[in-house]
Amino acid sequence: MTYAKQYKLQSDDKTVTFHNVTAQARDALAESGIKNGIVTVYSHHTTCSVITQEAAFDMSMTGLETLQQDLVDVMYKIAPICSREGIYLHPGPKALKFAEEHGEDARGCHNTDAHLISSIIGRSVTCAVIDGDIDLGEFGFIYFIDFDRTRARSRTVDVVVIGD
Repeated sequence: MTYAKQYKLQSDDKTVTFHNVTAQARDALAESGIKNGIVTVYSHHTTCSVITQEAAFDMSMTGLETLQQDLVDVMYKIAPICSREGIYLHPGPKALKFAEEHGEDARGCHNTDAHLISSIIGRSVTCAVIDGDIDLGEFGFIYFIDFDRTRARSRTVDVVVIGD
């Protein structure tokens, strides 16, 4: 049997946004009636990622949990923030023209760092479902992360449960 559900999320502007979507995944699992199988949490947004991680409990001065801030800091060492033109080849003139024709401003196009980070981390996680619960370990949570800091956006997370 397969069950799918979508949830809407609101991301902030000017900061990486972490959404704890563990409750939504568990709600979809409960609605599905599936007791054993897998649950996949997925983002079709190419600047977002989905991970499993434990809660850090402590907060950084940015408002993120310390482990979340550490992840952001490490990723920006790999893919520095696209703070001006010329840091990356993307977006080029064709991409900027396409975006302008579709109502997007130049700043919104300079999110190359978010695309690269999403590609590195990935846009989904799949977890085992055992006896009607998602096996996340004792401290595990599922996080949807929007790495695009160019503007606030409505995002969609997909939850798909497969099993019996």
